[in-house]
Amino acid sequence: MALELSIGDVVRMKKLHPCGSSLWEVTRLGADIGIVCQQCRRYVMLPRTYLERRVREVLPRDHSDNETLSSSGSEGVSESVSD
Repeated sequence: MALELSIGDVVRMKKLHPCGSSLWEVTRLGADIGIVCQQCRRYVMLPRTYLERRVREVLPRDHSDNETLSSSGSEGVSESVSD
């Protein structure tokens, strides 16, 4: 089964990156897939077959934006609302 990816999708990998993140944004498609770590912004090119075996789930672009905002920006929102 082929992995359906689009530029801007976020993939959750099975293993953590050394920086501690498991979320990567897809930036290039083809035989090799370009991905960027969401925490440290490291850019990596992986063969499609290698990536397909190591992906846990694919988060569409709009879903991943909501998850990122809710996990990192919730503290700032609550502070601004209370002022």
